[in-house]
Amino acid sequence: MKINHELYTMCMIEKDDKVLLINRPTKRGFPGYIAPGGKVDYPESIVDGAIREVREETGLIVTDIIYKGLAEYCEPQTGLRSMVFNYLATSFEGELLEDPPEGELIWIEKDKAMELPMQDWFRSRFPLFFQTGTFEISLVWDKENQAAISSIEKNYVERVKVT
Repeated sequence: MKINHELYTMCMIEKDDKVLLINRPTKRGFPGYIAPGGKVDYPESIVDGAIREVREETGLIVTDIIYKGLAEYCEPQTGLRSMVFNYLATSFEGELLEDPPEGELIWIEKDKAMELPMQDWFRSRFPLFFQTGTFEISLVWDKENQAAISSIEKNYVERVKVT
């Protein structure tokens, strides 16, 4: 079986006590509120892909970005491994697009964001952007039975010594 790797980014944009989210319509897939992001173009770097996606989806140019973690999704039956590199942007330049391509853009207080409709996987990931350190999420999915085979979530606040 051929293994297919897909690389994506997601970038939470934070200003003061608010975050910028996109209200993605059903027709675009993954409906509900979500942070900007998308596919990494070959051969751009992962971080450059995150910065480009923010610019394309919001009009903002990221000037300060922090790597927050990796979320991966694997389907053994199809050979798909999808990896999402997650970032937090805390400063930027520019103005929001008047007609954004992925959906309506809204600034919302961080503590109110979880009240918005969003995909379960994004809801569980949302607080991880604001925690100290980095995170790693790995989900192996049985596509045929629509069930998780395994799921791992780790948070790295300091170095972990492997013995």
